[in-house]
Order: sequence, then structure tokens, then C-alpha cells
Amino acid sequence: MLQPPHSSLQVAVVPAQRVPARDRDQDAPWHTEAVCRRDEAGLFFAPSKEPTAARLSREEAAKRVCARCPVMVECREHALLQPEPYGVWGGLTAAERRVVLARRRRRDMELKKAARASRIAQAG
Repeated sequence: MLQPPHSSLQVAVVPAQRVPARDRDQDAPWHTEAVCRRDEAGLFFAPSKEPTAARLSREEAAKRVCARCPVMVECREHALLQPEPYGVWGGLTAAERRVVLARRRRRDMELKKAARASRIAQAG
């Protein structure tokens, strides 16, 4: 069942102990340890026709939750690999994830170009 949009954007900031991935139970999926599982989904996903100021405030509150999450990196990578088109995942908005993906594509193209140039130089 979907919950109503988050009406109060106050988020309790409780420091979380970051557990290195290698020390976690390898049989449990990463999302079982996600801090956001205890928060309203409305904090992480925009209601329709949300005013810009409200969206920015909600996204910042969601990012504060992400910042204290022990599986933030795994969540972010999941959202980048899927790619998740909506919501705050791993401390990034959809727009921020698009920027990260564009940078990764550009870096990969540059690396391939450099590798090709290196092979050509070695062959020549």
C-alpha cells in the first residue's frame, strides 16, 4: 500500500555505524540493511505536481537519511545499473544519477580511445 506524501520533512539524524560490505552477512540482500526501509516512501519519491521548493526540501531530507545508511554505496550502484528513473537512491536524485552515468560513459569512451591508441602505437 502506498503511503501518503511525507507532510513533515523533519528527519531525525541518528549516526549509523557503517559496516564494511565484507563484514555483512553475504546471504542477506543489501537492501535488508537500508535505513530507508524504516522511513516513508513519500520522502524518496515525488508526489505528482510537487512544487519545486517542496521537491528540493524533500530530496535534501531523503539525502540526509541516505547519508547515515550503511548500504548507501550498494543502493547507489543498484540505481545506476538498473537505471532507476525516479526517486532518491543512494543519496542521488534521478538528475544527479543521469550526470554520474554520463560521466561514466564519457570516461569509458576515453579509456577505450586511449587503449586503441596504445595498441596502434605498439603495432606501428
